[in-house]
Amino acid sequence: MIPSRIEHDFLGEREIPQHVYYGIQTLRALENFNITGIPIKTEPIFVQALGYVKKAAAMANRDLGVIDPEIAEHIIKACDRVIAGEFDDQFLTDMIQGGAGTSVNMNANEVIANVALEMMGKNKGQYEFCHPNNHVNFSQSTNDAYPTAFRIALIKKLTSYSNSLSLLADAFAERGVAFRKVLKMGRTQLQDAVPMSMGDEFTAFAITLQEELHRIEDSRRLIAEINMGATAIGTKVNAPQGYGELVTEHLRQITGMNLMLAQDLIEATCDTGAYVQLSGVLKRTAVKISKICNDLRLLSSGPRCGLFEINLPPMQPGSSIMPGKVNPVIPEVVNQTAFYVIGADLTVTMAAEAGQLQLNVMEPVISFALFSSISYMTNACNTLREKCVTGITANAKHTHEMVERSIGIVTQLNPILGYETAAEIAREALTTGKSVHDIAVVQRRLVTQKKWDEIFTLENLIHPEFIV
Repeated sequence: MIPSRIEHDFLGEREIPQHVYYGIQTLRALENFNITGIPIKTEPIFVQALGYVKKAAAMANRDLGVIDPEIAEHIIKACDRVIAGEFDDQFLTDMIQGGAGTSVNMNANEVIANVALEMMGKNKGQYEFCHPNNHVNFSQSTNDAYPTAFRIALIKKLTSYSNSLSLLADAFAERGVAFRKVLKMGRTQLQDAVPMSMGDEFTAFAITLQEELHRIEDSRRLIAEINMGATAIGTKVNAPQGYGELVTEHLRQITGMNLMLAQDLIEATCDTGAYVQLSGVLKRTAVKISKICNDLRLLSSGPRCGLFEINLPPMQPGSSIMPGKVNPVIPEVVNQTAFYVIGADLTVTMAAEAGQLQLNVMEPVISFALFSSISYMTNACNTLREKCVTGITANAKHTHEMVERSIGIVTQLNPILGYETAAEIAREALTTGKSVHDIAVVQRRLVTQKKWDEIFTLENLIHPEFIV
């Protein structure tokens, strides 16, 4: 028989296995919220952030003389062990839950209290010596502790995501340099447009992703505003004078983050605008990356009956029935990841809109959506870079031949011949199969060979100058 202890709350008593560090409120959450099957321990950065918040609170309470210094020191040491990841397996509440995150907050309070009790030489559950609410949660409520931990975790995850996105942009930029002398046909509406450098095409991919790094940084600054000391709705009930400022300073010191205490705690406690903006940025980046993946799939289509301008690294056989077929599986999986993130943005939007009066109780699903979106996009960026972009090669001879055969190059003659004449040449080339060169230079003698050679150099095709 597994040894157990009896714990109680105002709903009654429950039997808790003696070996676990969580308590009765966590147990109720495990029974009530079987939704995703994904416990918060799968986000160890979130668990770590909860440890930071509880540690800073204990330090502030100690400094202000509102909690026994010895109890505070044991809480601080227990938090250090939580921060180190020693008790991740005790954080079991589902990522999506009712109660505005109370179950997560109490999961942390109970684990930290029981770790502290053991360090005091007491048994788990002897809460008269260190209580989850009276000591670990002192000067706090779920409504300031949970969002603060959430924001700290988001900032940490965004750092990793930004690094992955930056490396992906660098990989595209490197391909841009490698392909700078590869001539190809640009296209609009999937129709031949004008010539360009494949290097410029890939450089554009890099620049559009680099833009997103600035948007992420903007969102990070908004996320760094916290509401510690609010506590329940922003009126600072149960928080001693100066607590909010002091706990924020302690958090800055122990996290190394430039966290800021909100000017209006009532507004900050009910507002989820920063999450909406961050989610929008994640969606925007996902849309851009997905569009790039569409381009990669299209440019690599073939090999005999498609564009076949580039080669993607072959990763696996592409068919159970068609021998030799290789599919663009990496861009495809990144596309699908982007679709998920785009959908998660709607979840965040609706959850933010569903807030009522002084609190938004839907923050758990916001945290689940943002954590998963950031994690998936980080993985997608790494996968796209490592298994696709760095190994892309160009079919330069093929793309050059397509430019020479194209009708779109007639656009280069507009300044000399005018639009109407150039259009006539294009129509004849299309109907007869003749080249633009043969019609304009040989047949109609509208352009000299010397002028043609001046206009249609590689450099002038990829970086055109105005020539008449």
